[in-house]
Amino acid sequence: MKLRNLKKKDASLMLEWMHDSTVVENMQADFTRKTIQDCEAFIDASRHDKENIHLAIVDDSDEYMGTVSLKHVTCSEAEFAIALRKSAMGRGYSKYGMEEIIRHGLDDLGLTSVYWCVSPENKRAVRFYDKNGYRRVEPFKSRGGYSSEQLKHYIWYQAFHN
Repeated sequence: MKLRNLKKKDASLMLEWMHDSTVVENMQADFTRKTIQDCEAFIDASRHDKENIHLAIVDDSDEYMGTVSLKHVTCSEAEFAIALRKSAMGRGYSKYGMEEIIRHGLDDLGLTSVYWCVSPENKRAVRFYDKNGYRRVEPFKSRGGYSSEQLKHYIWYQAFHN
């Protein structure tokens, strides 16, 4: 497995996870209304995006398994995000993609921290983050687009540069 830039050929498999209710049921955004054109536009835009990094997690035959992102990248921090196809879950793609994008942010980009949040209802994700030793932190006072209710409701995590 590896990370690579998103490609147009990934759009149909990206749409697959977006329309899988078991994958998106506890995500913050409503992906169920997305179209293949939306996926293609996202992929195109990711090539020129200066504030966000979106990469494909792929298997050894270059098949798209999911997307891993660093969003709202500043000189010191970024927000982590990940989404996987159901068929990729439980096969090590989440762990690999997460470790690699966080390593890239902290080591290659020189960030001091990478943060993210998850709904407490997303039990699969909470178990994954806790099992893999990611540190829970108190809610942030202000983060890109989160309401005060969301800040309080979500479970927050943060990875720091060692």
